Amino acid sequence: MIAIVPSTEVEDLLRQLAPQVLGAVVRRYGHFDTAEDAAQEALLAAATQWPRDGIPENPRGWLITVASRRLTDLLRSEQARQRREDIVAMWTLPDQWLAPAADRPASESDDTLILLFMCCHPSLSAASQIALTLRAVGGLTTAEIARAFLVPETTMAQRISRAKQRIRASGIPFGMPPDSERTERLGVVLHALYLIFNEGYASTSGPRLHRGELSAETIRLARMAHQLLPDNGEATGLLALMLLTDARRPARTGPDGGLVPLPEQDRSRWNANYISEGVALITDALPRGAIGPYQLQAAVAAVHDEAPSAGATDWPQIIALYGLLLRISDNPMVALNHAVAVAMVRGAHAGLDLLGKLEADARIAGDHRLHAVRAHLLEMAGDRVAARDAYQAAARRATSLPQQRYLHARAARLTDDQ
Repeated sequence: MIAIVPSTEVEDLLRQLAPQVLGAVVRRYGHFDTAEDAAQEALLAAATQWPRDGIPENPRGWLITVASRRLTDLLRSEQARQRREDIVAMWTLPDQWLAPAADRPASESDDTLILLFMCCHPSLSAASQIALTLRAVGGLTTAEIARAFLVPETTMAQRISRAKQRIRASGIPFGMPPDSERTERLGVVLHALYLIFNEGYASTSGPRLHRGELSAETIRLARMAHQLLPDNGEATGLLALMLLTDARRPARTGPDGGLVPLPEQDRSRWNANYISEGVALITDALPRGAIGPYQLQAAVAAVHDEAPSAGATDWPQIIALYGLLLRISDNPMVALNHAVAVAMVRGAHAGLDLLGKLEADARIAGDHRLHAVRAHLLEMAGDRVAARDAYQAAARRATSLPQQRYLHARAARLTDDQ
């Protein structure tokens, strides 16, 4: 009998294993860019075969074996091409590197964190570091990364390609950087994890509101980073932020898969263990040194999560925390969230006045979230016609189907009530 495995189960497993497989292949062979191509081909083969034939007993080892064999073929092909074209001197690989992968057992170590630090090597620009990490470790598509950076997809594709070529040319060794370099790279590592988590928690495209497997993998990596540098306040803050945010995920969707906004969520469905752990982490981190943006965002999340109801939220404290964030972070999303908090304390018009200042910021002026917040505040202010138009404008700009449906529903409700 043929074992048929649901394709969603296979897809979730492959997303989890993808960075581990790439890390293992890069450790063994180097050649980052070619290793990524080989790993992608192994994942494609698994996506085709596993739903039909069943998931192998050791899926990670299976993928590493297939990727290693494919990489060997690619390296030999590249060697032949170079010889034919006489662009560079002929080179050969050590015999042990060309041995079929099946002849050597796959390493059981998880090299994902090493791969993460490698993508954040200081020889790359900050933008290239993050873009390459999102691609290699987060598994995001070029289009998703381009949206995160607010640049055209072709621009991002070129940036990622150049980053891979630079890593290959630099001869960067595969391994955890020495202690003296870890702190230097940590800022980029944390920012990349933050962006990957955001894509998992609130997908920017596709039919699903969130990608739970991506959030779970990023939390796992954040735990590893925290264990590696337990005294770093921002590493602790990021882990706390992820836990406190992901704790609400079970209540973010209704029975039909639709978006449920924070004030309307059933808080009994929130993950109490994540909340308890996140609160403990941020409570311990805040008094111990310089306060950074992840710690402050985690503190905001803790205020939300500890409130017994939406009406009991300590909005003045949230305003104060966002005020501190604005002093250290020129981030339009922080300013947008600050405007919402101000509206909750001082009224909708006070929040709308702050939104007016954001309209000139090219980084967010075309983002659906700005229009969605404006719609919400206009609705609070009683301007139902303008609110409906703003909801519709937000829906046109949203690239996530659940978000589009939610925004259209809000606009329709205002129309029906007139």
